[in-house]
Amino acid sequence: MTSRFVVGLALLAVGCRKDPPTAPPNTGGTGSESAKPPVAVANPVVEPAGAPPGDATLRPVPADVARGVKLELVARSFDRPVLVTTAPGDARKRLFVVEQHKGRVRIIENGKTLPTPMLRVNVSKANEQGLLGLAFHPQFATNGLLYIDYTTQDKATHIVEYKVSATNPDQADVVRELIRIEDPYTNHNGGHLAFGPDGMLWAGQGDGGSAGDPQGNGQNPTALLAKMLRIDVSAAQPTAEIMHLGVRNPWRWDFDPKTGDLYIGDVGQNLWEYVFVVPKDSPKRNFGWNVVEGSHCYDAEECKKDGFTPPAVEYEHGASCSITGGIVYRGKALPALDGVYFYADFCSAIVRSFKWTPDLSSPTSPGFTREHWDWRAALDPEQQLSQISSFGRDQDGELYIVSLEGSIWKLVPKS
Repeated sequence: MTSRFVVGLALLAVGCRKDPPTAPPNTGGTGSESAKPPVAVANPVVEPAGAPPGDATLRPVPADVARGVKLELVARSFDRPVLVTTAPGDARKRLFVVEQHKGRVRIIENGKTLPTPMLRVNVSKANEQGLLGLAFHPQFATNGLLYIDYTTQDKATHIVEYKVSATNPDQADVVRELIRIEDPYTNHNGGHLAFGPDGMLWAGQGDGGSAGDPQGNGQNPTALLAKMLRIDVSAAQPTAEIMHLGVRNPWRWDFDPKTGDLYIGDVGQNLWEYVFVVPKDSPKRNFGWNVVEGSHCYDAEECKKDGFTPPAVEYEHGASCSITGGIVYRGKALPALDGVYFYADFCSAIVRSFKWTPDLSSPTSPGFTREHWDWRAALDPEQQLSQISSFGRDQDGELYIVSLEGSIWKLVPKS
């Protein structure tokens, strides 16, 4: 694999940085003894009295937990997969895989990939563009509705409603376009979709691209870019409502199925990667981009951080360079991991996790991070994982890891 090709893949999630590396160290998870390991940093807020015991220090997975968990290869040979998900109430328990540049949604059933895609759409194919998001309506089993997010040659993001074909349950037909958002550049598209505990469709949008948010979308209260949006899909003419602002490129985020709390993996610019966590039903949060990068002033020695919500966890660049947000585990196969949030890095293929609890004493608190674990030695001692583009869960709440190189893995009990 040429270094040019490696860099191109790495930029899927990284986007255009101020000083992009000529070759990201450890790209593809091949390992490097000389590469600087990513350092995880606890949130910078002094924790008040009454905080949960422990701290946010990154540590190896406890031996008793590590002994009971392994990765299992589920499928391979997909073309740039960026998401695996399932449909609520689907009696067949199919898995749906999004292929970025092919613009396809593929179906895995009973361990086999069906030959015909569920849908296909024409997409723009710059490195970060393409088919980026897929979400199924909470009442999919009865109404057959699903939604995709993709970019096209008209320099725009499109969020479009589909419905399962009346003649083929493995096919879907377009119904209507809900939202169109102009993209000034070809990177930082976000693109993830999910239904929240409020029953609304949420969409995470990047800042529109280039580097450093030159158009100031992050702190523009009316721009739809650099925002977490909410859409009422039941409306005759849906509109996008801004729920949170100041994200740079939210590359995969998740609502905890049990608590409704929102976890956002947000790709940084030059030095930091980070995870924001927001309690369910929280009022609007401002995460600070492009005044801050994580909890640090961006491109300035000093800045005003008042009103910004810092990340629950952040880590420095080095071998790592681009966070892939994950999911909260709520499956039954691994009860020791209940409530654990997993995340990864695209360039180094690290996998880490933590538990989070809210701090209701402040409207901008990052909350409390505990049991912050590094999983590489336990899950991937031979460093098979590479270019982690996404996480996913099935109907049973079990966790999947997606590699842009084409493979999908599942976290399972070790027999």
